[in-house]
Amino acid sequence: MKQVWLFSTYILLSLTSLSAQEDRLKRVLNSDCTLKDYSVYDELESPPDVNNFSEMFSNGIFYGRLRLNSFAFDWKDEIEGKREDHHVTGLGGSFVYKSASFHKFSASAGLYTSFTPLNNGNENVTTYKAGKGTLSRYDVSTTGKKSMMALAQAYVEYVDRGIRLQAGRFLFESFLTKSNDTKMIPNSFEGLNLSSTMMSDTKIKLAYLSKQKLRDHTEFHHVLAYGDDPTDAYAPYRQNDDSAMHRGLTMSRLKENGIEDKLFVAEVLHTPMENLLLTGNYTAVPNLISSAMLQAKYKYYLQEFLIVPSVRYMKQYDQGAGEIGGANLRNNTVGYRDSNRLDSSLFATKIDIKNEIWKLRIAYSKVADRGDIVAPWRGFPTGGFTRAMGQYNWYANTKTYMVRLDYDFEEAGIFPELKAYIRYAIQDFDEHKAGVQADSNVVTLDILKYFDSIPNLYLKMRMAHVDGESKEMALDGTVKKDPSYNELRFEVNYLF
Repeated sequence: MKQVWLFSTYILLSLTSLSAQEDRLKRVLNSDCTLKDYSVYDELESPPDVNNFSEMFSNGIFYGRLRLNSFAFDWKDEIEGKREDHHVTGLGGSFVYKSASFHKFSASAGLYTSFTPLNNGNENVTTYKAGKGTLSRYDVSTTGKKSMMALAQAYVEYVDRGIRLQAGRFLFESFLTKSNDTKMIPNSFEGLNLSSTMMSDTKIKLAYLSKQKLRDHTEFHHVLAYGDDPTDAYAPYRQNDDSAMHRGLTMSRLKENGIEDKLFVAEVLHTPMENLLLTGNYTAVPNLISSAMLQAKYKYYLQEFLIVPSVRYMKQYDQGAGEIGGANLRNNTVGYRDSNRLDSSLFATKIDIKNEIWKLRIAYSKVADRGDIVAPWRGFPTGGFTRAMGQYNWYANTKTYMVRLDYDFEEAGIFPELKAYIRYAIQDFDEHKAGVQADSNVVTLDILKYFDSIPNLYLKMRMAHVDGESKEMALDGTVKKDPSYNELRFEVNYLF
């Protein structure tokens, strides 16, 4: 642990020497340290339009990012080979090039790297939890390689009159598909995507996604297939091994059924009246699973406070995945009403109350007592409502209650350029279901430090304490594992 923090401090001091302030910012980070969408922020620097092909690339712009992520994870109850304490540091960055626009066409490519110079000597990286995003578990397990390099973006783009079309490798943000770029390398996709703002007060997104590359992968892989090559002990880590992946939907089973897993997404955001935002989403993997989601968010002022109530409803439709893989994501259907059906639904609601200094959120979510929700594309069904750091609370018959408080110390006149976010979540899982974790209470604290004098530098620390049930018994008499743990994360970002 001491090595991790010494190394982090060294990198931090090195980055602060890069204090030359640019006249115009190229990129800005959100509070979760993901990049803001450059296409909707006019004040950020973007390549120009040019009149000939030769200027298309000479007038392009490079966007750089240096980053460090340290993770320390401490289980209450370790299990050898399955749950082991670990700490790991990832050091790397990214270089994204975007060409100028010539006759509405442009090109972009993004190269991302990660290197893990420090860890706790535990080479069994298959037991890593949060820190696994800094390395490829498959590469470390098979070759000992502790670095990653991935061409996560490489696409051609056409933009004209409110239409944006991308083809190739790209980041695609929708309800269930996210770049989730909070560690070293983003989650990205291969395929086609189209967005349109031609209709008044409406944005439409459409996508055909043939492949995915999770954050801890260097190669693109299937979007909804779990690796099960019997000749490769580490086959699961070559395909979709996301923590929310349905492990019953294996490569061999899909092949037996003649199914090619491709992802289709349609999303509409519409503002029918001032302060009201409606969102609709349809996501499908034909012959396996699909879902529809509707969400409404309304804003109104009450004296100096902004009140924002929101409601979300999601319906999941089984199109064959349940018969192939079962109702539970972990292949254990004890306690499920129908062990071979994945039809389900989710309801979530929240209210935000905020002023210039603080924001209070009270939220609730409930998953129907049917099948688990299938969403291994880094967009979280309960995200923005009740999901806490590192939690997956969309198993069947799960209820979650959350309170969140955001506080801006600079606006309060207490401390400059400092923000904090604290969450408390009560996760009530179904105790009868053997394939679902035990109940837990989660407390997380995020501290974000930014610098007006160095506007491209961001520091962030995240802490989590999970207090779980230790003697919860499932319907088949098995005692569930205690989910309790403590986690600490430290992150440095420098944009250039």
